[in-house]
Amino acid sequence: MSDHRQIILAGQPNCGKSTLFNEVAGYRSVASNFPGATVEYTRGHVNICGQTFDIVDLPGIYSLTSFDPAAQETQRYLLNEKVDVIINVMDASTLSRSLELTLQLMDLEIPMVICLNMMDEARRKGIHIDLERLSQILGVPVFPTVAARGKGVQNLFHEVMRFAEKPFKPGHLIGNRDVEAVITELISYLKSHIRLQEPVSFHLLATKLLEGDPYFEALIRNSGGGVQKKIQSCRAQLEQTHGTTADAIINGERHMLSMTLFETVARVIKPVVQLKDRIDQVIMHPLWGYVFLFLVMFAFFQVVFTFGSYLETGLLDLFDRWTGFILQTLTRDGFFRILLKSVLEGLGGGLGIVLPFLLPFLIGLAVLEDIGYLPRVAFLSDTFMHRIGLHGAAVIPAILGYGCNVPAVMATRILESPRDRFIAAFIATLVPCAARMTIIFGLVGAYFGGMAAFGIYLLNIMVIAVTGTVLSRLLPEDTPGMLLEIPAYHVPRFKVIVSKTWMRIREFIVIAWPLLIAGSVVLTLIEHFHWMQAVNHGLAWVTRLLGLPEAVGTTLIFGVLRKELSMLMLFQALGTRQLTDVMSLGQILVFTVFVVFYVPCVGTIGVLGRQIKARRTLVVILATFFMALILGLIARGISELLSI
Repeated sequence: MSDHRQIILAGQPNCGKSTLFNEVAGYRSVASNFPGATVEYTRGHVNICGQTFDIVDLPGIYSLTSFDPAAQETQRYLLNEKVDVIINVMDASTLSRSLELTLQLMDLEIPMVICLNMMDEARRKGIHIDLERLSQILGVPVFPTVAARGKGVQNLFHEVMRFAEKPFKPGHLIGNRDVEAVITELISYLKSHIRLQEPVSFHLLATKLLEGDPYFEALIRNSGGGVQKKIQSCRAQLEQTHGTTADAIINGERHMLSMTLFETVARVIKPVVQLKDRIDQVIMHPLWGYVFLFLVMFAFFQVVFTFGSYLETGLLDLFDRWTGFILQTLTRDGFFRILLKSVLEGLGGGLGIVLPFLLPFLIGLAVLEDIGYLPRVAFLSDTFMHRIGLHGAAVIPAILGYGCNVPAVMATRILESPRDRFIAAFIATLVPCAARMTIIFGLVGAYFGGMAAFGIYLLNIMVIAVTGTVLSRLLPEDTPGMLLEIPAYHVPRFKVIVSKTWMRIREFIVIAWPLLIAGSVVLTLIEHFHWMQAVNHGLAWVTRLLGLPEAVGTTLIFGVLRKELSMLMLFQALGTRQLTDVMSLGQILVFTVFVVFYVPCVGTIGVLGRQIKARRTLVVILATFFMALILGLIARGISELLSI
């Protein structure tokens, strides 16, 4: 644990915590304009007036009573870890709802500052907030911000530093007299009859015990039957007075306090109707919404293919000239020349083949995220997801998978059901990540065109639909409806787009590119020492079944390390970048289909093991391999039928 003071960002989903974190700590957390993007806490450092603080971005929660694993992580951190100051980030445009979590955070009795974020959106909705009055009632400082534009952030953190120097605990708002009397009675009893090991405030403990929160019930489990009887007595007293369950009474009281406070400090006038308010009438229409989605995805892939092809041609020509010059200048023959050539081929593969397609893809994905279109895709996909037996929110991990399957699998923890998490994780491994995307565009796109590449993505959607349907039939379970907050549209910031793209492409540069170079060297050594034949012979049953050259076998091993390595090693294994000289177009298609669907990469396998355990991870590995084999055979049959 760090010795620095801990600043915690806590708030409801999609309130702008990750945006605020990135604004002050550098871009380390992927801040997406849809709820549920943060599935584990992110830690960074921030320097304020010469002092260093740790800053932690926690997953969004609606209540301190949470049941999904991501929200439970926030609950656990707030209740068990060292916390010096809480920055309660609130969406000003949904103030009445956001205050319900604020009242619970105040019960923690930890120094707190309120960041009233998205003030521009609140004003657009006609909501005008008396900040001084709100601060006076809550007893904590309130600072307005527009974190997406960096407005008000500096003032906020200067106040946080002052709080860290002279901390004080926030108080509690007084509600209904009958309810407060019961809470006070239970607090008095708990103080005299239990000894807590955890630093939990008695006010929070009493209210959560009345609600029946399992986490807090576990804290006093060994306190004796008298404590349990007193809790039951207090619950019965509330239920007799109000005619409903104790947890409903406590939650209703909190809701009433929030609404009353909102009405006291806010004035609502006629909202400003803008064009973006009318856009959803088309984008989320039950018919035109799907048409628009198809057009967006089609245009997206066409732009990526066109831009990537233009970059690829220029970069490869330039790099080939540099490679020839370097090899001719430094050495003419010998083992050193072989190794140097393999290193240069690894560098050239990443620079000339992967980056031209990966870069525009990640930029486009970042733009779609920041605009706020992805939650609308989730809304449109809810019906589709229910047809295959999944919660509509399962589309969020799938969308993340288009960037990388690793965070996509991690995001499945937002789903409550273990069965849903397994199916969603399985589907996430099938989503063509950025690495697979480079294979699709680098092979099918290059030799068949952008429409064919788009066709591979449509095939992928069909495979996901069939897989989800089969799994949901094998693992039947009632699927709940989806409650998903649809955020406001935002104009993407250039700085955020660049930072987000760099954060994602850095993984390729730091992890995949060195592996690519090392793989190129290993492949050269295997070939130099005449081990290639043995490796390819061991995988010959796969390549022969698919009708591929035997030399392709080695590349499949590299694909388990990183998917794009399969394609890049293919050029080296066959000794040319002009694949049509040694492979038919049909073979290129078969290879692409197989590699896109077969065994997940090592990183994804590791995350699968943590999320769904070893046995189910093995099921995913075997199932995807044989699924890829079947699809490859189908592609082979079609290509032979069409004589391509």
